[in-house]
Amino acid sequence: MKLGKLRHESKYLAIRYFYTKKNWSIEWMCRQLEISRAAYYKWLHREVPYEELENIRLAELVKEYDERFCHILGYRRMTSWINHFNHTSYSKNRVHRIMKKLGIHSVIRKKKKKYIYAKPDETAENILQRDFYATVPNQKWATDVTEFKVPGEKKKLYLSAIIDLYDRYPVAYVVSARNDNRLIFKTFDKAIAANPDAKPIFHSDRGFQYTSKTFRKKLENQEMEQSMSRVGHCIDNGPIEGFWGIIKSEMYQMYEIIDEVSLRYAIKDYLRFYSEERPQDRYSCKTPSEVRQEALSSDVPTEYPIPENKRISKYKEKWCA
Repeated sequence: MKLGKLRHESKYLAIRYFYTKKNWSIEWMCRQLEISRAAYYKWLHREVPYEELENIRLAELVKEYDERFCHILGYRRMTSWINHFNHTSYSKNRVHRIMKKLGIHSVIRKKKKKYIYAKPDETAENILQRDFYATVPNQKWATDVTEFKVPGEKKKLYLSAIIDLYDRYPVAYVVSARNDNRLIFKTFDKAIAANPDAKPIFHSDRGFQYTSKTFRKKLENQEMEQSMSRVGHCIDNGPIEGFWGIIKSEMYQMYEIIDEVSLRYAIKDYLRFYSEERPQDRYSCKTPSEVRQEALSSDVPTEYPIPENKRISKYKEKWCA
């Protein structure tokens, strides 16, 4: 397989195929395709360059990883995962070029957000102020609820999750058929049971569950400081919104979901995959679980700065003088 351009290559490949499989006459095929036999034999016995062989090997890896992970990998993560698991150093541009040649690309996610407004006196200040960087585990937690439609039924499932902003690890999650206070309380209780000494800044949107007096009392008892996004600013809770986007763009590609049972299984197994098997570039191709375990067992946890977004920086330089 040659990934570059070569004149008449498709004709040469056809001649080789029909000669090998059907024993057709090479002379006759060359005459019909208006190419010389000498040109065909020169192509047939040519020495394949090292770069071409390397591209062929990389193309096979790309196809393998695309199939294995159900088409969820874009060229950036495809590059990282191939290099990480095969101890190679392919560039993103090279992988991107080969993926385009093979017609391979990741799924495209759709974003949608609905808001439930709360009374101003029931909300908390936005303490986090979009500062999503944490230096240690259990320093900052973010939470939200998202919904999934059950195929073939007029029914939904709701997923409530709490993620740690240090390692993006889901410290707790609960799936329910009802989006109510009980769902949020149960998620919070699971997070505290797993991290009894945690006292992070607890950030959420202004959903009715998070503004309830009972939930605010739970935070006070745990000595946690509550922080809330502003109305209509989903970017104030960007990490958890991104977390939902990852789940919804990848999970439906990786699992066959036909009913409520299969949907519940897919959510549970994908969260396991995300935590334990899905490497992330920011964490040097470690999974959230690996990052968390290393940090909790170390006196000085490794810091993972959030990469600078050049587009946002240019925007600020131009408009935020």
